[in-house]
Amino acid sequence: MRMRPTLSWTPTEDLPPGTTDLEPVADALSTGGVLVLSGAGISTDSGIPDYRGVGGSLSRHTPMTYQDFTASAQARRRYWARSHLGWRTFHRAGPNAGHRAVAAFGRHGLLSGVITQNVDGLHQAAGSDGVVELHGSLDRVVCLTCGAFSPRRALARRLAEANPGFAPVAAGINPDGDADLTDEQVGDFQVVSCTICGGILKPDVVFFGEAVPPRRVEHCRRLVREAASLLVLGSSLTVMSGLRFVRQAAQAGKPVLIVNRDPTRGDRHAVTRVALPLGPALTSVADRLGITVEGEAAPG
Repeated sequence: MRMRPTLSWTPTEDLPPGTTDLEPVADALSTGGVLVLSGAGISTDSGIPDYRGVGGSLSRHTPMTYQDFTASAQARRRYWARSHLGWRTFHRAGPNAGHRAVAAFGRHGLLSGVITQNVDGLHQAAGSDGVVELHGSLDRVVCLTCGAFSPRRALARRLAEANPGFAPVAAGINPDGDADLTDEQVGDFQVVSCTICGGILKPDVVFFGEAVPPRRVEHCRRLVREAASLLVLGSSLTVMSGLRFVRQAAQAGKPVLIVNRDPTRGDRHAVTRVALPLGPALTSVADRLGITVEGEAAPG
């Protein structure tokens, strides 16, 4: 029986304090072979809140779980109403300095790969290649009955046609693109079905309480095995889907470096945790390495 998802984490031990010293991160990147593992914290400067930081979305809502989505038509109505509204803002978000710095490191051959826990596609928008989307992407929709995939923009058009004039004012937007709406605002929102078989449509993302596809997990494990070091960016590592790769790297003797302002569940496995905002921190590291981040002024 699948357990309810882990939504929060409280340290049960004294963790090493965070530092502002970026030298270990610059040193690791300068030698190459760095595997990046990114979380919601790298996208906050793009206007997408994280789950667990200060003002994170978990302080005001509980994410949809796979079990609730598949078991209840009303839960799906609520999800798609909120997601349809949130998508209008979510898909317009652009990459920030953190995403652009990661792309610049990749262009200079310093990275062995990028794994992201995010579903926003902003690493790719910044120019990173071969990004592994651990939790899928909101850009795609999958039918739970026939398995057919379709683009999210097509579903957005169908939902708009089925719900003319649907434009409630949301209290906020969450990292999964889910807007905060009351049940009254959801109202009688009309959900649409698969155009091929009439089955239930779901975004091609891993919901809380849902397992990451095993082949994707093994692909990520292989990337960890092949990397020289692991650089975690903007993740609390609360859930096992990301933490397992930190543990794997540490057990293999590979340096784990974390850039995250708050303590993380992986701190005891890391050689350092840099407690600085990601965009400025990564831009500073790029400057140290003589790399110009696209969209930033070149050094004079």
